[in-house]
Amino acid sequence: MTDITIYHNPTCGTSRNTLGLIRNSGAEPSVILYLDTPPTRDELQKLIADMGISVRALLRKNTEPYENLGLAEDRFSDDELLDAMLAHPILINRPVVVTPLGTKLCRPSEAVLDILPDPQKGAFTKEDGEQVIDEYGNRISH
Repeated sequence: MTDITIYHNPTCGTSRNTLGLIRNSGAEPSVILYLDTPPTRDELQKLIADMGISVRALLRKNTEPYENLGLAEDRFSDDELLDAMLAHPILINRPVVVTPLGTKLCRPSEAVLDILPDPQKGAFTKEDGEQVIDEYGNRISH
């Protein structure tokens, strides 16, 4: 059994597509509904470090707290941005996937293919109708 974790928001199409691609590889991941069970500060810092991105790169911009808190301004330290994400988990961009091959913010959803240990088992079509995996489990390039 492959050890995969997804920080998931079931109301997000990209998150649902990513979960579908994980399952299409035959794996059943641990699903963390991060809006209900947000990561701790240490967990969030580890995810960011493991992804090799900045704190700001994980910040979700098109959400109300982002505007209300003025987070577009460049005056916030990483600690202040982490505080905002912990206080308002909706500010954490998603989905974040952790596998034995790495940790990645999977936007677009097919970015998860780069870190899945097992190949796709068959065809996969995203919710918007875009086919990303053919019937043989191969990635379709667009």
